[in-house]
Amino acid sequence: MTDPPDRQPPAIDHARRESESRRLGTPRSLRVTGRLPSVGGDRGRRRFPRLRLPRTGVFAFLAVVGPGLITASAGNDAGGVVTYASAGAVFRYNMLWALVITALSPIVVQEMCARLGAVTGKGLSDLIREQFSLGSTSLAMACLLIANTGITVSEFLGLAACAQIIGIPAWIAVPPVTLVLWYLVTQRSSSLIEKVFVALSFVFLVYVVAAFKGTDWGSVLHDTAQPHIVWTSTYISAIVALVGTTISPYMQFFVTSSVVDKGISPRTYAFTRADVIIGSLFAIAVAGFIIIATGTALCTVHGCPAGNSNISQPQQFAVALKSVAGNSAETLFAIGLFGASMLAAGVLPLSTAFAICETFGLESGTEKSFAQAPIFNSIFTGTIVISALIAIIPNLPIVPVLLNLQVLNALMLPILLIFIIRLINNKDLMGTYRNGRLFNLIAYATVAILIGLSVLYLAGQVGIGPAAK
Repeated sequence: MTDPPDRQPPAIDHARRESESRRLGTPRSLRVTGRLPSVGGDRGRRRFPRLRLPRTGVFAFLAVVGPGLITASAGNDAGGVVTYASAGAVFRYNMLWALVITALSPIVVQEMCARLGAVTGKGLSDLIREQFSLGSTSLAMACLLIANTGITVSEFLGLAACAQIIGIPAWIAVPPVTLVLWYLVTQRSSSLIEKVFVALSFVFLVYVVAAFKGTDWGSVLHDTAQPHIVWTSTYISAIVALVGTTISPYMQFFVTSSVVDKGISPRTYAFTRADVIIGSLFAIAVAGFIIIATGTALCTVHGCPAGNSNISQPQQFAVALKSVAGNSAETLFAIGLFGASMLAAGVLPLSTAFAICETFGLESGTEKSFAQAPIFNSIFTGTIVISALIAIIPNLPIVPVLLNLQVLNALMLPILLIFIIRLINNKDLMGTYRNGRLFNLIAYATVAILIGLSVLYLAGQVGIGPAAK
């Protein structure tokens, strides 16, 4: 895609790219980090050199690949895996239709966010601050804080579940792990660790193999094409949780930041769009295989045992891996859960604190004391401490709590999507890179469906409507 002569994209501020990566916790491997002193009249100042990317061919694709794949795969964290496994355990294959229908939404939403970063050279929080009033910006940041805190709690619950699997009480295991995370984040020594955690989280690909062990593919196709929708509170809650974990709010901020940090411009954006689409399809496929494998292992052709809806601990879903890993299924499940949980638990508290503080011009930075940056340290520390304290509550039913946190994500999502849609259709901001009719149709339909599901769910919680059953 070439830049139209009547509308050139805004100049890219490379210093802003580094600020955005620091704020949103982008892995260092994705950052434009080179710093060179300038010459001449700019003596003494430091600036970022423009990252030159190949414009065509396979090397161009490899140069920009990453943001879409990493962002989409990040959805398969502790909350995501438990949500998908629970859907399979309770409804067998009868939730696959919802996954297929919602597959278009994360592709479109993440593509819009990636395009915003490529055209403007700014992160999502910066764009919201610059284009909306203080009240609107405060609303967006409040939604982000609530959603990200919920996700952070879910990651610490994932760590607690890992401890239980290997026979260590959560109150013994979680505090030292929390201190390790604190050290890694504050000391900025996480580049290699991030890669290790990402690699560990890919253990969940074993579900793809497990899905081919004894699965009735005729039933899979039948239930996907002709679903049996049950208008009950449990069914509606499962759908809302499924959507909440598939299009998680923090993923949209992350993909925009990643695109900015890699120096991607409209000229190389075609490859990033391909990366977003491939990454989203990959994540949806893995989610589908988790549902299929769990449904096959825990249910029969006649349905699922009633007790499956009362599963309270994530390790009970590891039985789906026994066909592949045998007696090591729970250990393998724990390894994957540990990697996925540690990665997000280390990034989210810091990125949330940076996003909120820098949006409102407040002091921020891990090197600053509490007196120098009270709001930043309160958000950062508070998110971690609250999450760790919740994770060590004795006899906590982790699975129901995780599912409810994904529902919370879904409730916050429509508000943030409205901001994204308005930004992407801003003529002064995006010029000819605005949404077309098809993308707007899918985006607005996603918001409408989310609002409808949210109303249906909330009404059911107070005993009104079909979801009250």
